Amino acid sequence: MTSQSQGIHQLLQAEKRAKDKLEEAKKRKEKRLKQAKEEAMAEINQYRMQRDKEFRLKQSKVMGSQSNLSEEVDERTLGKIKELNGSYNKYIEVVLKQLLNMVCDVKPGIHVNYRATH
Repeated sequence: MTSQSQGIHQLLQAEKRAKDKLEEAKKRKEKRLKQAKEEAMAEINQYRMQRDKEFRLKQSKVMGSQSNLSEEVDERTLGKIKELNGSYNKYIEVVLKQLLNMVCDVKPGIHVNYRATH
């Protein structure tokens, strides 16, 4: 009977050691997974920062050229406005005189399309 209880005791101890080893292996696995996840996140963040930097560089090149175009368009627009204002100021009196002459100097007459109906 003593040998039987020793055998059971040894089995229980072996089972406990196996259970401990399994738990230890699970902990190592969880630790490795956590470490791999952290490394992957660090790599992703590094890649994201690199791509973001490249994007900003390209964006600054494009926006820089667009701002130059915008400035050029603004300059042309201001030049055209000045030209039109000058033309307006130059011809306003002549146009007003012609308009007033047409309105005020009425010359009665028969229209060319008028047909007498007798």
